[in-house]
Amino acid sequence: MSKSATIVKTLEGKLTLGDVLRLLVNDGLIDKDQAEKLYKDRKMDSTNLHPIVIIGEQKWKNLSAPAKTLTVEALTIWLAKHADLDYYHIDPLNMDFGSIAKVVSKNYAERLKIMPVKVGNEQATIATAEPFQIDWIPDLERILRMKIKLVVANPLEITRYLPEVYNLANSINVATIAKAGQILGVQNFEQLVELGKNKNLDANEQHIVNIVDWLFKYAFEQRASDIHLEPRRTLGVMRFRIDGVLHQVYQLPSTIMNAITSRIKLLGRMDMVEKRRPQDGRIKTVTAEGSEVELRLSTMPTAFGEKLVMRIFRPEIIVKNFVELGFSPEQAAQWNDWTHNPNGIILVTGPTGSGKTTTLYSTLKNLATSEVNVCTVEEPIEMVEPAFNQMQVQPNIDLTFAHGIRTLLRQDPDIIMVGEIRDLETADMAIQAALTGHLVLSTLHTNDAPSAITRLLDLGVPSYLIQSTLLGVMAQRLLRTLCPNCKTPYAMPEHEWHDLIKPWEMPPPANAHGKVGCMDCRNTGYRGRSGIYEMLSVTPEIRKLITPTADLAKIRTLAYKEGMQPLLINGAEKIAAGITTIEELLKVAPPLED
Repeated sequence: MSKSATIVKTLEGKLTLGDVLRLLVNDGLIDKDQAEKLYKDRKMDSTNLHPIVIIGEQKWKNLSAPAKTLTVEALTIWLAKHADLDYYHIDPLNMDFGSIAKVVSKNYAERLKIMPVKVGNEQATIATAEPFQIDWIPDLERILRMKIKLVVANPLEITRYLPEVYNLANSINVATIAKAGQILGVQNFEQLVELGKNKNLDANEQHIVNIVDWLFKYAFEQRASDIHLEPRRTLGVMRFRIDGVLHQVYQLPSTIMNAITSRIKLLGRMDMVEKRRPQDGRIKTVTAEGSEVELRLSTMPTAFGEKLVMRIFRPEIIVKNFVELGFSPEQAAQWNDWTHNPNGIILVTGPTGSGKTTTLYSTLKNLATSEVNVCTVEEPIEMVEPAFNQMQVQPNIDLTFAHGIRTLLRQDPDIIMVGEIRDLETADMAIQAALTGHLVLSTLHTNDAPSAITRLLDLGVPSYLIQSTLLGVMAQRLLRTLCPNCKTPYAMPEHEWHDLIKPWEMPPPANAHGKVGCMDCRNTGYRGRSGIYEMLSVTPEIRKLITPTADLAKIRTLAYKEGMQPLLINGAEKIAAGITTIEELLKVAPPLED
């Protein structure tokens, strides 16, 4: 039996700093001298910190694996192995607060520093950072009449999430016991049958306020780009979009979901009583770290009630340089050349959610110096930016994109951003603005860059006007990037690579990586997103092909000859650089045209 195993066998009750240091030295993870020094320095410590938190604060290198640091997380995993128990990462978004809070009282959990994390199949899973303090298990099994499965969790996570889980569970529990109140109208089509049973909660009730605060807090922490509150027949579903993919977060009774929706509508200055027609609103708030966040709200009446979607905008995303957005140095230089023209039209194309707004706002932020007047007309204003003069389209008072551009032209602008060109009138006004000496940036919905030219022709824009005003078109997509913490080298078969990029000639990647999954990326293998771009410069040769009967295939072929890189090939370069995967690229990039 090893010395470490002998020490473990003698451990009983609460871990001490001496116990943990002795085990780490015997396992060859830390130096004996540094262990003794820390023990002497912290011997009289009265902070009541867990030993592995104290050791984790030292940021020592792991002597058995020098590239790794002995963090609190790494030490927790090590401790779990010594205790012969499973390690458990506490993720509040995967917990049923109501069920786990019923296992033990908050006081009992805080006293023993334990936290229920899962209940089901006559078993309660309880997380602890004291795996050798187990004398409470038999008594609790007898009281609960279920088996206890003990797991080891990070003591910092237990300390942080324990009060939050119980407070939120209490808010949900109290809010569920709805008091009789005034019925504010039929919530959904199916409620007519059970109208007498409907109890509405006050949006200002403290428990509802607590739940909404928690919702925002965790959405920001999880890097969510959107929050979805979706009513169902008996339950409401919360979902977060993280790195472009929706994740279910929680289910709540319909009464609570209705109250949460009302609370958020109240914060967004929307009509709380009106549930029959869509509404828009916005909220500006601050994260726990003190950074500003803006939420754009949109409601939609559905068969089971009002659905609410919140798009989250962080101001820092529009101050990135273009290489950080995913541009190659060559693409960034080309984009810079386009946007520093005194007049002309630049179009950004791609489907909804492909990052067009971020590209345009980042560009305008760079261009908006004190010497120029930057004006935008949008539907709606995505992010409020003090450096621009922003106007919102209001169809109910006949303020359309075209009327907006006409107004902006009387405001002495230098640069105009039009939210979207979707009809001939808007296209005509954008072209008039470009012809009269303004730089115009706008978006268009097409699959690739060359298609933007034929789309303008389809709208009815004369070919000679496109020739004289269009500077360039950029198509873009967003793809998920591999998690830097867990990605692993991948030897890609040559046939797989050649099937992807044919007929283009590119050597097989030497630096390709595959996805694995870890806590940092919520076991998806991806963390963050990057853009891929296809940039079509309108050269004299391309202009010759812009005729009333323009041939899209000929434009595309000539653009390739002149150096335009298709979206798929730009993405292939990111695969070769170990940034993303083939599976992710094929999901977002259109196939190569023959």
